[in-house]
Amino acid sequence: MLPRSTQIADICSPSDERRRTLPREVPVTGDSLGAGEMMPGIREGAFGQGRAPTVVDRFGVWLSQRQIRRWAPNLEGKRIGDFGCGYHAAFARTALDAAASMLLVDVAISEALKAHPKVHAIEGILPDVLASVPRASLDVVVCVSVLEHLWDPLTALREFQRIVAPSGVCFFNVPSWRGKAFLEYSAFRLGSSPAEEMNDHKMYYDVRDLWPLLVRAGFRPRNIRCFRHKFGLNTFAVCRPGN
Repeated sequence: MLPRSTQIADICSPSDERRRTLPREVPVTGDSLGAGEMMPGIREGAFGQGRAPTVVDRFGVWLSQRQIRRWAPNLEGKRIGDFGCGYHAAFARTALDAAASMLLVDVAISEALKAHPKVHAIEGILPDVLASVPRASLDVVVCVSVLEHLWDPLTALREFQRIVAPSGVCFFNVPSWRGKAFLEYSAFRLGSSPAEEMNDHKMYYDVRDLWPLLVRAGFRPRNIRCFRHKFGLNTFAVCRPGN
């Protein structure tokens, strides 16, 4: 069982910042599109596919990995799922030796990773593919820098709450509204972040945006720890199932 921090039980109250508009619970669907049309914003490639990560990318990945390791320092023998893992699954590679198994989910995953004996890979669009993952089948659920790309983040969060084992833990990382300015400047002005990733963003999340969404997904307030991360440019959440 993963160690429980007493901080997990803290109730994270929304901040006093101006209220933001939450993502729509009902996503745009193919029913509203004409024949041959594709829903806008549907990803056709995974993060890192066809290009090397930038310095900004690598630093962001390292900070997220460090935060995950803070809350789950021992991944030995754990069943881990990395959702929106990226083509090269940077975090998953660091945990493969310790993990009992690794579920990788993205629109495309490298052949080398798919050939690894511990890896089960699912290629497809989130949250659609999550229904195929068995209930309570994972000890650790990782979803880093993914929810902001989804038309229907609430369905994804509800699926993660279903998928995680009773003694397990979920990690979520999303860019904040403060981070929006930095990310767009880095991408559109400096060229030090991938512009296509920023153009694919559907939403940004402060604590007051993410916390209610986690509760609506089925996580209890006492089991949510939600806080600013990466110098306030991101919001991070640690969630456990249970009452």
